[in-house]
Amino acid sequence: MITEFFHEPVMLKEVLDWLLVGRHGVYVDGTVGGGGHAEAILKNTDALLVGIDWDDEALAFAEKRLRKFGSRKILIKENFVNLKTILERLKIEKVDGVLLDLGVSSHQLDAAERGFSFSQQAPLDMRMNRGLKVSAYDIVNGFAQQELEKIIRGYGEEKMAARIARAISRQRQIAPIRTTTELADVVKACLPLKKNRKIHPATKTFQALRIAVNGELDNITPAVHAAVESLNVGGRLCVISFHSLEDRLVKTAFRHLAETCVCPKDIPVCVCQKKALVEILTKKPLTPTAAEIQKNPRARSARLRVVGRI
Repeated sequence: MITEFFHEPVMLKEVLDWLLVGRHGVYVDGTVGGGGHAEAILKNTDALLVGIDWDDEALAFAEKRLRKFGSRKILIKENFVNLKTILERLKIEKVDGVLLDLGVSSHQLDAAERGFSFSQQAPLDMRMNRGLKVSAYDIVNGFAQQELEKIIRGYGEEKMAARIARAISRQRQIAPIRTTTELADVVKACLPLKKNRKIHPATKTFQALRIAVNGELDNITPAVHAAVESLNVGGRLCVISFHSLEDRLVKTAFRHLAETCVCPKDIPVCVCQKKALVEILTKKPLTPTAAEIQKNPRARSARLRVVGRI
């Protein structure tokens, strides 16, 4: 079901200020979601907008929201990691700006049937693209305990990963863990009670499973490289991340693309002949204003990094 409210676009003013290098040309929203950023880009330019998402509900909502812009927008169901192939199919050689808004959308969190959130009982799913073969249910009930621990520790940065993996393994031997609330209860029951805990004890476990299901971290570095290679000189790439694992990958990819030499330090003369492809325009990530966080608390962890093609 498509709701009338999809999500509030995060750091909208900052994105427009940094992304738009002119009123004409082509811009890509690689994670179009409900079309909030895309709508603002189209309103503030006369450019063509290519919107990409692999969530059918997101695309349906974006199509409705952006219909008024007619042929100035093209919406495509795909993974943003395939950006270069998408542009080749559209016979677009270069673009003037690319936006990647990483992570899960508010709609996906709020739609109980998607299984992203433990706040409502729903089947364990977490697939952004429902065509994916492996769901959170499959991981929770089918992966070895050691692999579960690795996922929860690596993708959730959860210190108690071993304890949580053991608890899940014990519970599924009694009966499969089928719903979000069942999993949340298993995690909560196995962790020590803390009076000053700021987040639900299952938050990091759910984050880890979502990342594993959708291969989110695997896509970031190749997507950043594909986006930069698709930019015109002077074009911009803006990436919004929502947790340290994402931001670290973006930061590392930007640094690599901005480097001019990667030879070992003990070689006196550069032999790699590597040239910088971008200039890092945000030395530190930009963060939402206090006013935005007050209006949209889910924006509080957002981090925006920007590079320009040289």
